[in-house]
Amino acid sequence: MFLILIAYPILGGFGWFIGELCYALIFKYRQKNWIEIPEEIEPFITIMVPAHNEEIVIEKTIDYLMNQLNYSNYEVLVTDDGSTDETPAILRRLSDQYENLRVVRIEKNKGKAHAFDIGVAFAKGELILSNDADTVPEPDALNYYVNFFIRKDARNISAVTANMDVQNRTKLIAKSQTVEFSSIVGIIKRTQMGVLGGIYAYSGANTMYRKDALIDVGMFRQDRATEDISIAWDHQLDGWASLFAPRIMFFMEVPENLKMLYRQRKRWAKGGTEVWLTNFKKVFLHPFQNIGRTVMFIDQTFSIIWSFFFWISSILFAGALIRFLVEGNYERIYHMITLSFLFVCFEMISGTFQLVASLIADDRARKLKYILFAPLYMLFYWMLNALTIVTTFIPAVKTILGFGSGTWKSPERQKRD
Repeated sequence: MFLILIAYPILGGFGWFIGELCYALIFKYRQKNWIEIPEEIEPFITIMVPAHNEEIVIEKTIDYLMNQLNYSNYEVLVTDDGSTDETPAILRRLSDQYENLRVVRIEKNKGKAHAFDIGVAFAKGELILSNDADTVPEPDALNYYVNFFIRKDARNISAVTANMDVQNRTKLIAKSQTVEFSSIVGIIKRTQMGVLGGIYAYSGANTMYRKDALIDVGMFRQDRATEDISIAWDHQLDGWASLFAPRIMFFMEVPENLKMLYRQRKRWAKGGTEVWLTNFKKVFLHPFQNIGRTVMFIDQTFSIIWSFFFWISSILFAGALIRFLVEGNYERIYHMITLSFLFVCFEMISGTFQLVASLIADDRARKLKYILFAPLYMLFYWMLNALTIVTTFIPAVKTILGFGSGTWKSPERQKRD
């Protein structure tokens, strides 16, 4: 077990690399033929934008959704979740400007999942596209999404999640996340599709849902930190198929300072642990019901255990280093540092395989130039993710015990021209 925990990041990097090869070479259910949907038969789509205190970005996003999409049969439904800034005033003005914009005002902030669930009751479309207030899809995105839902084998498709890209690349921390998103989306979701048979986390910022599938699993869980991960597992456990569409691109703003990045990752880590705790009994009692799901669950289990192992062993390592330094035992210090550098070397090699493969596969290798930021991602972001899993584990347990809340706080936006 000790050796497995030490080698987990190395094995994981090579595992996702092999998964990418499986998706590219043997996965046969990819969408290869795209057709242009005639306007007269376009399915009606509701683009839902949950918003809370989004005065800086909401107008730009709505204007884009109204004027830049190559699709005609849709509406934009904004669920204003108790905003206390200028968001309500901006939405009233935009409602007068656009006929197919509707706004549902929720007086008390109860979280994104609650806002989305309320919005489903008002949505006219049988297909619902979730779209964050700081996110825009590519102009042809709706047409591409619909291609999945009109396939012969589409009746069991619950959702199609798109491929994310970074919109604000002005700072080093944002450029590094371009590498990270390519790694997460380009490798992990392709592996889940090609090897495990389905994806276990939607990109909540831009995913198209079948309304019937949302209703079938009881809608979004309102006390979860990450409603998109939670409902992806609910769909899988209920027999629905979920797809990843790397061809469909959407662009989102990412945190540009460490404080906001840490807050975002804490929410992601807490949500992932909540899903793990929620479904532990279901997977443990029926491990052979869905082998792919069990493999994914085992990987998540090792990820949580390894996060604790990493920080505990790091503390012990630092303590031993100080002790040998005080004792003057420089030979032991040399051995410790040599072994740690050897481990980091193997970790960097496996991570580089994963990242290079993902950057080549993602968006036709256009992001390959960001490989320069890979060392920052591999060293800093991996440690950050391990830290957030450890610090949010107890809050996640409290949520499962009934003390959770889905209330949200919007990121600190920076106004742009």
